[in-house]
Amino acid sequence: MDSNTSAIVKIAGLLKDCRSILFITGAGISADSGLPTYRGVGGLYNGKATEDGIPVEAALAGETLRTHPEITWKYLLQIEGNCRKARFNRGHEVIAEMERHFQRVWVLTQNIDGFHRAAGSRNVIDIHGDMHSLMCPSCGWRDSLKDYAGLDIPPRCPRCREIVRPEVVFFGEMLPEDKLSSLMRQLREGFDIYFSIGTSSVFAYISQPIIAAAHLGRPTVEINPGSSDVSDIVSIKLSMGAAEALDLIWKEYNKEGSPIKGQRRRQWRARPSGLQARFSGA
Repeated sequence: MDSNTSAIVKIAGLLKDCRSILFITGAGISADSGLPTYRGVGGLYNGKATEDGIPVEAALAGETLRTHPEITWKYLLQIEGNCRKARFNRGHEVIAEMERHFQRVWVLTQNIDGFHRAAGSRNVIDIHGDMHSLMCPSCGWRDSLKDYAGLDIPPRCPRCREIVRPEVVFFGEMLPEDKLSSLMRQLREGFDIYFSIGTSSVFAYISQPIIAAAHLGRPTVEINPGSSDVSDIVSIKLSMGAAEALDLIWKEYNKEGSPIKGQRRRQWRARPSGLQARFSGA
């Protein structure tokens, strides 16, 4: 049995004792949908300057959007164009299926493609927003679009004619307070197992939940073909693509006749969670 197979069996075994799961996802989970990552292996820019001679982080900065919106929108159009013909993949589907199966499952995603919700996940904190939601900073107009086809670049508000923006967090901008508050509430409640999937974990709010969980002795899993800032911290590392790894874990967990499946069913009935106990008096 190779190391990845052994890890998959171990993860499936850990899940038998879990009622709550946190998935932290980055561009790597959508790479299996054909979308390029931007920092990782096979990245669209991968440290190179854009055709305008500036890093992609500068092109997608809030300050650039304000002073040179045509540059920011040029690269937004490229990113959206890569997403336009893509759809969610098996990795997104497995997470949505786990949400329906386990008592409490949340997704913290850096991705702005909307694939988690499209796949059926409801408990999603899209900390960087969704590129399909547009808003006008001047008058507050909002709309949701399937894609950017037919948009004038940069697009203008149909009400006040000011330049509109997607409701995403650009480099140099603050994270939305409502989403941060939601994340803090979930982290305070805690999870039985934590997954870091397809992210380089360079932002503190992405790496810290994994670091804190590891310090508490909670199981932590990284699914990433490359290395990240949490690779040396997690208890289990799977050097695989997200869709393949999640599908294999879920198949192992649901394998007919598997003792894992039977054990979890018995334990689920026997021991209510703290949340259940508060409402049932257990």
